Amino acid sequence: MRLPPTWLRRILLAPLVIVAAVLMLALTPLWLLVGLALTSLVPGRFRLPRMLWLITVYLLWDAVMVVALFGLWVGSGFGYALRRPGFVTAHYRLGAWGLRVLFRIFGSVLRLTISTTGSDDALPDAATGDPAADLISGAAAGPDAFDALFAPGTPLIVASRHGGPGDSFILIHTLLNEAGRRPRIVLKYTLQWDPAIDILLHRVPSRFIVPTGFDRAPRGGGMEVERALAQLAEDLGPDDTFVIFPEGGNVTPGRRLARIKRLRDAGRESLAVRAEALLHVMAPQPGGIHAALDAAPTADVVFIAHTGLDRLATLRDIWRELPMDKRVTMCAWRVPRADVPEGIDARAVWLFDWFARIDAWIDAHPELGR
Repeated sequence: MRLPPTWLRRILLAPLVIVAAVLMLALTPLWLLVGLALTSLVPGRFRLPRMLWLITVYLLWDAVMVVALFGLWVGSGFGYALRRPGFVTAHYRLGAWGLRVLFRIFGSVLRLTISTTGSDDALPDAATGDPAADLISGAAAGPDAFDALFAPGTPLIVASRHGGPGDSFILIHTLLNEAGRRPRIVLKYTLQWDPAIDILLHRVPSRFIVPTGFDRAPRGGGMEVERALAQLAEDLGPDDTFVIFPEGGNVTPGRRLARIKRLRDAGRESLAVRAEALLHVMAPQPGGIHAALDAAPTADVVFIAHTGLDRLATLRDIWRELPMDKRVTMCAWRVPRADVPEGIDARAVWLFDWFARIDAWIDAHPELGR
């Protein structure tokens, strides 16, 4: 469905979510009784009441965020001072608070926990067969080391795998509330349907993009996206983090095959062969991270692997797993800028190397995230 223009989203979708939240809250006694009555007919552990409660909570959360964002807009002189540093900081703090509240409630209902770990064991390198541990600079070994990798003082570019619903929320929550970082986020344009996300992320540095695959045509397509991402990565401060998901979306069989086909169509047969060998991740797209690296010449790179939500790709999967009883485990590796190669072709191979290692880490730790 085509995204409505910004003015229509502001005057229609934002008030609509508030009305929906009020109605859902007012009808809570009714849907709770109906949900409990139907529990015997719906297999699972109170799946229907849990799902209805989560929908209510999210609508309320979205509505509260929209109201708070409206208050900041009024307080800034009806938008006059929104771009000033003080109001940008206020928006980051609001986002951090909102994610803390959301994860506290959702975590208890879904029985979902988040843990951070590291990989200090030697994994075979996908390209050479040698232990990858020797090639990894700054592998995190435990929660304290994980947090230390994100310690403020140096700008960072974070490249994460994309797998399962909510993994981007989890990463941003970790950066804001655990690492004390100010993320600049690259998101898919469809997330602008959510009023709170739409308004908040248009007031802090971020970019909503349409994924374009491996096309780097000079007009439109990948080059246009890369220029936008380069602008986003400019002037990264010591507390800033540029966040990108090089796969461009959750892994699905169709996307995986389409990505391999695009590689072959682009004449990158060796990368296509490597992409076919990946079990848990898709072939990463190098253009965005290449643009960010050129625009932020002093930034280190952090790669993120995570597991725990891999089997939750559709609403049917989520329904089947309720309550999830899941542990999402995140692992990070930090690469000093001196170890990052130059040039788009060298960086494409380098990025494939890292995603092959992420794939190997997930495959070597089937017990995590269970």
